[in-house]
Amino acid sequence: MVEATSSRSKRGAPAEGAPEEERADEARSARAVRLARFYQGKVETVPKVPVRSLADFALWYTPGIAAVSRAIESDPEEAFDLTGRGNTIAIVTDGSRVLGLGNIGPRAALPVMEGKALLFKFLGGVDAVPLPIDVASPEALVETVLRIAPAFGGINLEDIASPKCFFVLEELQKRCPIPVWHDDQLGTAAATVAGLLNALALTHRSMREVRTVLLGAGAANLVTARLLVTLGHDPHQLTLVDHKGVLTGEREDLDELMLHNPWKYRLALQTDGGGRSGTLADALAGADVLLAASTPGPHTVRPEWVRSMARDPVVFALANPVPEIWPSAALEAGAAIVATGRSDFPNQVNNSLIFPAVFRGVLDARARSIPDEIVLAAARELAARAEDRGLSAQHLLPTMEESAVFPHIAAAVGTEAVRLGIARRRRTREEFLAMARTTMARAARLAETFARGGLIAPMPDEPAPKET
Repeated sequence: MVEATSSRSKRGAPAEGAPEEERADEARSARAVRLARFYQGKVETVPKVPVRSLADFALWYTPGIAAVSRAIESDPEEAFDLTGRGNTIAIVTDGSRVLGLGNIGPRAALPVMEGKALLFKFLGGVDAVPLPIDVASPEALVETVLRIAPAFGGINLEDIASPKCFFVLEELQKRCPIPVWHDDQLGTAAATVAGLLNALALTHRSMREVRTVLLGAGAANLVTARLLVTLGHDPHQLTLVDHKGVLTGEREDLDELMLHNPWKYRLALQTDGGGRSGTLADALAGADVLLAASTPGPHTVRPEWVRSMARDPVVFALANPVPEIWPSAALEAGAAIVATGRSDFPNQVNNSLIFPAVFRGVLDARARSIPDEIVLAAARELAARAEDRGLSAQHLLPTMEESAVFPHIAAAVGTEAVRLGIARRRRTREEFLAMARTTMARAARLAETFARGGLIAPMPDEPAPKET
Protein backbone atom coordinates (compact mmCIF):
# COMPACT_ATOMS: atom_id res chain seq x y z
CA MET A 1 0.00 0.00 0.00
CA VAL A 2 2.54 2.56 1.14
CA GLU A 3 6.21 2.25 0.44
CA ALA A 4 8.55 4.06 2.80
CA THR A 5 11.27 5.96 0.98
CA SER A 6 14.41 7.55 2.28
CA SER A 7 16.49 10.54 1.34
CA ARG A 8 19.65 8.86 2.65
CA SER A 9 22.48 8.00 0.37
CA LYS A 10 23.64 4.42 -0.08
CA ARG A 11 26.42 5.03 2.42
CA GLY A 12 23.88 5.90 5.14
CA ALA A 13 24.65 9.63 5.22
CA PRO A 14 21.87 12.12 4.50
CA ALA A 15 21.49 12.87 0.83
CA GLU A 16 21.99 16.37 -0.53
CA GLY A 17 18.92 18.45 0.25
CA ALA A 18 17.75 16.15 3.07
CA PRO A 19 15.60 17.83 5.77
CA GLU A 20 17.36 19.38 8.74
CA GLU A 21 15.72 16.77 10.99
CA GLU A 22 17.41 13.94 9.09
CA ARG A 23 20.84 15.56 9.19
CA ALA A 24 20.45 15.99 12.95
CA ASP A 25 19.52 12.31 13.25
CA GLU A 26 22.75 11.22 11.58
CA ALA A 27 24.89 13.30 13.93
CA ARG A 28 22.99 12.04 16.98
CA SER A 29 23.36 8.41 15.91
CA ALA A 30 27.12 8.73 15.51
CA ARG A 31 27.43 10.33 18.95
CA ALA A 32 25.28 7.61 20.53
CA VAL A 33 27.70 4.93 19.31
CA ARG A 34 30.73 6.86 20.60
CA LEU A 35 29.12 7.30 24.02
CA ALA A 36 28.07 3.64 24.18
CA ARG A 37 31.69 2.64 23.61
CA PHE A 38 32.85 5.10 26.28
CA TYR A 39 30.39 4.09 29.03
CA GLN A 40 29.98 0.38 28.11
CA GLY A 41 26.49 0.16 29.53
CA LYS A 42 23.84 2.48 30.97
CA VAL A 43 23.11 0.87 34.35
CA GLU A 44 25.05 -1.03 37.00
CA THR A 45 24.42 -2.74 40.33
CA VAL A 46 25.54 -0.92 43.48
CA PRO A 47 25.26 -1.98 47.16
CA LYS A 48 22.12 -0.85 48.97
CA VAL A 49 23.25 -1.77 52.49
CA PRO A 50 26.21 -0.58 54.60
CA VAL A 51 29.34 -2.73 54.70
CA ARG A 52 31.49 -1.43 57.53
CA SER A 53 33.51 -4.53 58.31
CA LEU A 54 33.76 -8.23 57.61
CA ALA A 55 31.21 -8.84 60.34
CA ASP A 56 28.47 -7.21 58.26
CA PHE A 57 28.79 -9.95 55.66
CA ALA A 58 27.55 -12.38 58.31
CA LEU A 59 24.27 -10.43 58.23
CA TRP A 60 23.94 -9.85 54.50
CA TYR A 61 25.09 -13.33 53.58
CA THR A 62 25.83 -16.47 55.55
CA PRO A 63 25.00 -17.35 58.30
CA GLY A 64 22.46 -14.59 59.02
CA ILE A 65 20.73 -14.76 55.65
CA ALA A 66 19.40 -18.25 56.42
CA ALA A 67 16.80 -16.76 58.76
CA VAL A 68 15.54 -14.53 55.96
CA SER A 69 15.26 -17.49 53.60
CA ARG A 70 13.33 -19.50 56.19
CA ALA A 71 10.91 -16.61 56.69
CA ILE A 72 10.19 -16.52 52.93
CA GLU A 73 9.85 -20.32 52.83
CA SER A 74 7.16 -20.05 55.51
CA ASP A 75 5.39 -17.18 53.75
CA PRO A 76 6.34 -16.58 50.08
CA GLU A 77 4.71 -13.13 50.18
CA GLU A 78 7.49 -12.04 52.54
CA ALA A 79 9.84 -11.98 49.53
CA PHE A 80 8.36 -8.59 48.60
CA ASP A 81 9.40 -7.11 51.98
CA LEU A 82 12.59 -9.02 52.82
CA THR A 83 14.33 -8.75 49.43
CA GLY A 84 14.51 -6.33 46.54
CA ARG A 85 11.80 -8.23 44.69
CA GLY A 86 9.16 -5.65 45.58
CA ASN A 87 10.94 -3.00 43.54
CA THR A 88 12.55 -5.08 40.80
CA ILE A 89 11.22 -6.01 37.37
CA ALA A 90 12.57 -7.87 34.36
CA ILE A 91 12.68 -6.26 30.92
CA VAL A 92 12.19 -9.28 28.66
CA THR A 93 12.63 -9.38 24.89
CA ASP A 94 13.48 -11.82 22.13
CA GLY A 95 14.64 -8.96 19.90
CA SER A 96 12.15 -9.83 17.18
CA ARG A 97 10.87 -6.27 16.68
CA VAL A 98 13.12 -3.57 18.07
CA LEU A 99 12.27 0.12 17.73
CA GLY A 100 12.13 0.75 13.99
CA LEU A 101 14.93 -1.75 13.47
CA GLY A 102 12.95 -4.96 13.13
CA ASN A 103 14.14 -8.47 13.94
CA ILE A 104 17.71 -7.79 15.08
CA GLY A 105 17.83 -10.55 17.70
CA PRO A 106 18.36 -10.58 21.47
CA ARG A 107 22.01 -9.51 21.47
CA ALA A 108 21.48 -6.38 19.39
CA ALA A 109 18.39 -5.63 21.49
CA LEU A 110 20.42 -5.35 24.69
CA PRO A 111 21.34 -1.64 24.27
CA VAL A 112 17.65 -0.78 23.99
CA MET A 113 16.78 -2.83 27.08
CA GLU A 114 19.58 -1.08 29.00
CA GLY A 115 18.16 2.27 27.96
CA LYS A 116 14.77 1.14 29.17
CA ALA A 117 16.26 0.13 32.51
CA LEU A 118 17.80 3.60 32.83
CA LEU A 119 14.41 5.24 32.28
CA PHE A 120 12.73 2.89 34.75
CA LYS A 121 15.22 3.85 37.44
CA PHE A 122 15.61 7.54 36.70
CA LEU A 123 11.93 8.31 36.12
CA GLY A 124 10.20 5.68 38.25
CA GLY A 125 12.68 4.60 40.90
CA VAL A 126 12.19 1.04 39.64
CA ASP A 127 15.10 -1.42 39.55
CA ALA A 128 14.93 -3.10 36.15
CA VAL A 129 17.06 -5.97 34.83
CA PRO A 130 17.53 -6.16 31.02
CA LEU A 131 16.91 -9.76 29.90
CA PRO A 132 17.16 -10.43 26.15
CA ILE A 133 16.28 -14.12 25.75
CA ASP A 134 17.27 -16.39 22.87
CA VAL A 135 14.25 -18.64 22.27
CA ALA A 136 12.81 -20.35 19.22
CA SER A 137 9.07 -20.06 19.89
CA PRO A 138 6.47 -17.97 21.70
CA GLU A 139 5.76 -20.92 23.99
CA ALA A 140 9.43 -21.10 24.97
CA LEU A 141 9.42 -17.39 25.78
CA VAL A 142 6.37 -17.83 28.01
CA GLU A 143 7.92 -20.78 29.84
CA THR A 144 11.20 -18.91 30.36
CA VAL A 145 9.43 -15.92 31.89
CA LEU A 146 7.38 -18.16 34.20
CA ARG A 147 10.60 -19.73 35.49
CA ILE A 148 12.28 -16.40 36.30
CA ALA A 149 9.18 -14.82 37.84
CA PRO A 150 10.10 -15.65 41.48
CA ALA A 151 12.93 -13.11 41.28
CA PHE A 152 10.75 -10.18 40.25
CA GLY A 153 7.81 -8.02 41.25
CA GLY A 154 6.71 -7.51 37.64
CA ILE A 155 7.54 -8.29 34.02
CA ASN A 156 7.90 -5.74 31.25
CA LEU A 157 7.75 -7.38 27.82
CA GLU A 158 9.49 -5.38 25.12
CA ASP A 159 10.11 -5.39 21.37
CA ILE A 160 8.39 -8.69 20.55
CA ALA A 161 6.95 -9.05 17.05
CA SER A 162 3.22 -8.97 16.41
CA PRO A 163 1.09 -11.11 16.58
CA LYS A 164 3.41 -13.22 18.76
CA CYS A 165 3.39 -10.49 21.40
CA PHE A 166 -0.37 -10.83 21.93
CA PHE A 167 -0.12 -14.56 22.61
CA VAL A 168 2.84 -14.11 24.97
CA LEU A 169 1.14 -11.34 26.95
CA GLU A 170 -2.19 -13.16 27.24
CA GLU A 171 -0.57 -16.42 28.34
CA LEU A 172 1.60 -14.72 30.94
CA GLN A 173 -1.29 -12.62 32.24
CA LYS A 174 -3.24 -15.84 32.79
CA ARG A 175 -0.42 -17.88 34.32
CA CYS A 176 1.99 -15.47 36.02
CA PRO A 177 1.40 -14.51 39.69
CA ILE A 178 2.89 -11.03 39.18
CA PRO A 179 1.82 -8.19 36.85
CA VAL A 180 2.89 -8.54 33.21
CA TRP A 181 2.90 -5.61 30.81
CA HIS A 182 3.87 -5.39 27.16
CA ASP A 183 5.00 -1.82 26.71
CA ASP A 184 4.70 -1.72 22.93
CA GLN A 185 1.05 -2.61 23.33
CA LEU A 186 -0.09 -1.07 26.58
CA GLY A 187 2.39 1.74 27.15
CA THR A 188 2.21 3.16 23.65
CA ALA A 189 -1.58 2.79 23.58
CA ALA A 190 -1.96 4.57 26.93
CA ALA A 191 0.24 7.48 25.84
CA THR A 192 -1.64 7.69 22.53
CA VAL A 193 -5.01 7.76 24.26
CA ALA A 194 -3.78 10.44 26.67
CA GLY A 195 -2.54 12.60 23.81
CA LEU A 196 -5.71 12.09 21.82
CA LEU A 197 -7.94 13.06 24.75
CA ASN A 198 -6.16 16.42 24.92
CA ALA A 199 -5.97 16.87 21.15
CA LEU A 200 -9.73 16.38 20.90
CA ALA A 201 -10.28 18.92 23.67
CA LEU A 202 -8.04 21.47 21.92
CA THR A 203 -9.79 21.00 18.57
CA HIS A 204 -13.28 20.90 20.15
CA ARG A 205 -14.08 17.37 19.09
CA SER A 206 -15.93 14.55 20.82
CA MET A 207 -14.64 11.00 21.19
CA ARG A 208 -18.11 9.73 20.30
CA GLU A 209 -18.28 11.64 17.00
CA VAL A 210 -14.70 11.78 15.70
CA ARG A 211 -13.51 9.72 12.71
CA THR A 212 -10.10 8.19 13.30
CA VAL A 213 -7.63 6.42 11.03
CA LEU A 214 -5.03 4.15 12.60
CA LEU A 215 -2.09 3.50 10.30
CA GLY A 216 -0.44 0.24 11.31
CA ALA A 217 -2.30 -2.74 12.71
CA GLY A 218 0.40 -4.02 15.01
CA ALA A 219 0.86 -4.16 18.76
CA ALA A 220 0.26 -0.49 19.58
CA ASN A 221 -2.67 0.36 17.33
CA LEU A 222 -4.67 -2.81 17.95
CA VAL A 223 -4.68 -2.00 21.66
CA THR A 224 -5.25 1.71 21.00
CA ALA A 225 -8.33 0.83 18.98
CA ARG A 226 -9.60 -1.39 21.79
CA LEU A 227 -9.12 1.36 24.38
CA LEU A 228 -10.77 3.99 22.17
CA VAL A 229 -13.87 1.81 21.83
CA THR A 230 -13.91 1.38 25.61
CA LEU A 231 -13.85 5.19 25.93
CA GLY A 232 -16.89 5.53 23.67
CA HIS A 233 -15.39 5.86 20.19
CA ASP A 234 -17.80 4.47 17.60
CA PRO A 235 -16.04 1.39 16.14
CA HIS A 236 -17.68 2.14 12.81
CA GLN A 237 -15.79 5.44 12.78
CA LEU A 238 -12.45 3.66 13.22
CA THR A 239 -10.41 2.72 10.17
CA LEU A 240 -7.35 0.50 10.57
CA VAL A 241 -4.87 0.44 7.71
CA ASP A 242 -2.03 -2.04 7.30
CA HIS A 243 0.43 -2.71 4.48
CA LYS A 244 -2.36 -4.26 2.41
CA GLY A 245 -4.75 -1.35 2.81
CA VAL A 246 -7.89 -0.73 4.85
CA LEU A 247 -8.76 -3.57 7.21
CA THR A 248 -12.35 -4.62 6.52
CA GLY A 249 -14.57 -7.63 7.08
CA GLU A 250 -14.39 -8.39 3.36
CA ARG A 251 -10.63 -8.60 2.95
CA GLU A 252 -9.35 -11.59 0.98
CA ASP A 253 -6.91 -12.47 3.77
CA LEU A 254 -9.60 -12.60 6.49
CA ASP A 255 -9.50 -16.39 6.85
CA GLU A 256 -5.73 -16.25 7.25
CA LEU A 257 -6.10 -13.57 9.93
CA MET A 258 -8.67 -15.69 11.76
CA LEU A 259 -6.13 -18.52 12.00
CA HIS A 260 -2.89 -16.61 12.61
CA ASN A 261 -3.89 -13.24 14.08
CA PRO A 262 -7.25 -13.48 15.85
CA TRP A 263 -6.70 -10.10 17.54
CA LYS A 264 -6.50 -8.32 14.20
CA TYR A 265 -9.33 -10.47 12.84
CA ARG A 266 -11.70 -9.42 15.62
CA LEU A 267 -11.02 -5.73 15.00
CA ALA A 268 -11.55 -6.20 11.26
CA LEU A 269 -15.04 -7.49 12.00
CA GLN A 270 -15.76 -4.92 14.71
CA THR A 271 -14.71 -1.85 12.69
CA ASP A 272 -15.26 -3.10 9.12
CA GLY A 273 -12.95 -0.38 7.83
CA GLY A 274 -14.98 2.41 9.36
CA GLY A 275 -17.02 2.46 6.17
CA ARG A 276 -13.92 2.88 4.00
CA SER A 277 -11.90 0.62 1.72
CA GLY A 278 -8.83 0.95 -0.44
CA THR A 279 -5.57 2.68 0.54
CA LEU A 280 -4.41 5.00 3.26
CA ALA A 281 -5.12 7.94 0.97
CA ASP A 282 -8.73 6.76 0.64
CA ALA A 283 -9.07 6.30 4.39
CA LEU A 284 -7.70 9.75 5.28
CA ALA A 285 -10.04 11.75 3.06
CA GLY A 286 -12.25 13.69 5.48
CA ALA A 287 -10.85 12.01 8.61
CA ASP A 288 -10.41 14.01 11.82
CA VAL A 289 -7.51 12.05 13.31
CA LEU A 290 -4.54 10.05 12.10
CA LEU A 291 -2.78 7.80 14.62
CA ALA A 292 0.24 6.39 12.81
CA ALA A 293 2.35 3.66 14.39
CA SER A 294 3.73 2.19 11.22
CA THR A 295 6.73 2.20 8.88
CA PRO A 296 9.45 4.64 9.95
CA GLY A 297 10.29 7.15 7.26
CA PRO A 298 9.25 10.71 6.46
CA HIS A 299 7.28 9.76 3.33
CA THR A 300 5.10 7.01 4.73
CA VAL A 301 2.40 9.68 5.14
CA ARG A 302 2.34 12.28 2.38
CA PRO A 303 1.42 15.94 2.88
CA GLU A 304 -1.33 15.80 0.26
CA TRP A 305 -3.08 13.11 2.26
CA VAL A 306 -3.03 15.34 5.34
CA ARG A 307 -4.50 18.15 3.25
CA SER A 308 -7.39 15.84 2.32
CA MET A 309 -8.39 15.36 5.97
CA ALA A 310 -11.08 17.33 7.79
CA ARG A 311 -10.41 20.88 8.89
CA ASP A 312 -7.78 21.22 11.64
CA PRO A 313 -6.83 17.54 11.64
CA VAL A 314 -4.86 15.80 14.41
CA VAL A 315 -1.76 13.92 13.21
CA PHE A 316 0.21 11.56 15.44
CA ALA A 317 3.29 10.21 13.61
CA LEU A 318 4.68 7.89 16.25
CA ALA A 319 7.18 5.68 14.41
CA ASN A 320 10.69 5.62 15.82
CA PRO A 321 13.37 6.54 15.10
CA VAL A 322 11.92 8.49 12.12
CA PRO A 323 8.25 9.61 12.15
CA GLU A 324 5.98 8.74 9.23
CA ILE A 325 5.91 12.43 8.27
CA TRP A 326 8.12 15.21 9.58
CA PRO A 327 6.17 17.54 11.90
CA SER A 328 7.05 20.57 9.78
CA ALA A 329 5.53 18.91 6.70
CA ALA A 330 2.35 17.94 8.54
CA LEU A 331 1.89 21.47 9.91
CA GLU A 332 2.44 22.99 6.48
CA ALA A 333 -0.24 20.63 5.15
CA GLY A 334 -2.77 22.04 7.62
CA ALA A 335 -2.55 19.85 10.71
CA ALA A 336 -3.72 21.68 13.83
CA ILE A 337 -1.85 19.39 16.22
CA VAL A 338 1.13 17.18 15.42
CA ALA A 339 2.77 14.70 17.76
CA THR A 340 5.62 12.23 17.36
CA GLY A 341 7.22 9.57 19.51
CA ARG A 342 10.41 11.58 19.95
CA SER A 343 11.57 13.87 22.72
CA ASP A 344 13.38 16.30 20.39
CA PHE A 345 10.10 17.51 18.82
CA PRO A 346 7.15 19.17 20.59
CA ASN A 347 4.40 16.83 21.77
CA GLN A 348 6.16 13.56 22.46
CA VAL A 349 3.54 10.80 22.65
CA ASN A 350 5.69 7.95 23.82
CA ASN A 351 5.44 5.05 26.23
CA SER A 352 8.27 6.62 28.26
CA LEU A 353 5.60 8.93 29.67
CA ILE A 354 3.68 5.94 30.99
CA PHE A 355 5.67 2.85 31.90
CA PRO A 356 7.90 4.21 34.74
CA ALA A 357 4.90 5.51 36.66
CA VAL A 358 2.67 2.51 35.93
CA PHE A 359 5.23 0.14 37.36
CA ARG A 360 5.85 2.47 40.29
CA GLY A 361 2.12 2.29 41.01
CA VAL A 362 1.68 -1.47 40.58
CA LEU A 363 4.78 -2.21 42.66
CA ASP A 364 3.68 0.14 45.43
CA ALA A 365 0.25 -1.49 45.44
CA ARG A 366 1.75 -4.98 45.04
CA ALA A 367 -0.77 -5.46 42.25
CA ARG A 368 -1.37 -8.95 40.89
CA SER A 369 -2.10 -7.86 37.31
CA ILE A 370 -2.48 -4.86 34.99
CA PRO A 371 -5.95 -4.86 33.38
CA ASP A 372 -7.19 -2.25 30.90
CA GLU A 373 -8.78 -0.23 33.71
CA ILE A 374 -5.31 0.50 35.06
CA VAL A 375 -4.02 1.39 31.58
CA LEU A 376 -6.86 3.90 31.17
CA ALA A 377 -6.37 5.31 34.68
CA ALA A 378 -2.75 6.06 33.75
CA ALA A 379 -3.78 7.59 30.42
CA ARG A 380 -6.39 9.86 31.97
CA GLU A 381 -4.01 11.04 34.67
CA LEU A 382 -1.24 11.78 32.16
CA ALA A 383 -3.68 13.80 30.05
CA ALA A 384 -4.95 15.70 33.07
CA ARG A 385 -1.43 16.65 34.26
CA ALA A 386 -0.74 18.56 31.03
CA GLU A 387 -2.82 21.34 32.58
CA ASP A 388 -0.12 21.83 35.23
CA ARG A 389 1.97 23.82 32.73
CA GLY A 390 -0.85 24.72 30.42
CA LEU A 391 -2.44 22.61 27.71
CA SER A 392 -1.72 23.90 24.19
CA ALA A 393 -1.05 22.73 20.65
CA GLN A 394 2.68 22.78 21.52
CA HIS A 395 2.25 21.18 24.95
CA LEU A 396 -0.15 18.32 24.42
CA LEU A 397 1.25 16.16 27.22
CA PRO A 398 3.83 16.61 29.97
CA THR A 399 7.41 15.87 28.96
CA MET A 400 9.84 13.53 30.70
CA GLU A 401 11.41 16.62 32.29
CA GLU A 402 8.18 17.36 34.16
CA SER A 403 9.07 14.85 36.85
CA ALA A 404 6.37 16.01 39.27
CA VAL A 405 3.81 14.38 36.98
CA PHE A 406 4.98 10.80 37.42
CA PRO A 407 4.07 10.33 41.12
CA HIS A 408 0.50 11.37 40.31
CA ILE A 409 0.24 8.72 37.59
CA ALA A 410 1.65 6.14 39.99
CA ALA A 411 -0.88 7.14 42.63
CA ALA A 412 -3.73 6.88 40.12
CA VAL A 413 -2.55 3.38 39.19
CA GLY A 414 -2.22 2.26 42.80
CA THR A 415 -5.64 3.64 43.68
CA GLU A 416 -7.24 1.87 40.72
CA ALA A 417 -5.58 -1.41 41.70
CA VAL A 418 -7.13 -1.10 45.16
CA ARG A 419 -10.53 -0.29 43.65
CA LEU A 420 -10.33 -3.34 41.40
CA GLY A 421 -9.38 -5.61 44.31
CA ILE A 422 -6.06 -6.73 42.78
CA ALA A 423 -3.76 -4.92 45.25
CA ARG A 424 -1.91 -6.85 47.96
CA ARG A 425 -1.22 -3.52 49.66
CA ARG A 426 -4.18 -1.20 50.23
CA ARG A 427 -3.43 2.52 50.64
CA THR A 428 -5.21 5.80 49.97
CA ARG A 429 -4.39 7.90 46.93
CA GLU A 430 -2.53 10.37 49.15
CA GLU A 431 -0.46 7.56 50.65
CA PHE A 432 0.41 6.17 47.23
CA LEU A 433 1.39 9.67 46.09
CA ALA A 434 3.71 10.11 49.06
CA MET A 435 5.29 6.69 48.51
CA ALA A 436 5.91 7.38 44.84
CA ARG A 437 7.38 10.81 45.49
CA THR A 438 9.80 9.41 48.05
CA THR A 439 11.03 6.54 45.87
CA MET A 440 11.30 8.59 42.69
CA ALA A 441 13.13 11.43 44.44
CA ARG A 442 15.64 8.98 45.86
CA ALA A 443 16.50 7.72 42.36
CA ALA A 444 17.14 11.25 41.13
CA ARG A 445 19.29 12.01 44.19
CA LEU A 446 21.36 8.89 43.60
CA ALA A 447 22.13 9.96 40.05
CA GLU A 448 23.04 13.49 41.18
CA THR A 449 25.23 12.20 44.01
CA PHE A 450 27.10 9.78 41.77
CA ALA A 451 27.68 12.51 39.20
CA ARG A 452 28.94 15.02 41.79
CA GLY A 453 31.24 12.41 43.28
CA GLY A 454 32.77 11.53 39.94
CA LEU A 455 31.30 8.01 40.01
CA ILE A 456 29.46 8.81 36.77
CA ALA A 457 31.95 10.13 34.27
CA PRO A 458 30.93 13.31 32.46
CA MET A 459 30.21 12.97 28.77
CA PRO A 460 33.52 13.25 26.95
CA ASP A 461 34.16 16.18 24.66
CA GLU A 462 33.52 15.59 21.01
CA PRO A 463 36.75 14.65 19.18
CA ALA A 464 38.34 17.39 17.14
CA PRO A 465 37.74 17.04 13.41
CA LYS A 466 40.52 15.34 11.50
CA GLU A 467 42.66 17.50 9.31
CA THR A 468 42.48 16.76 5.61
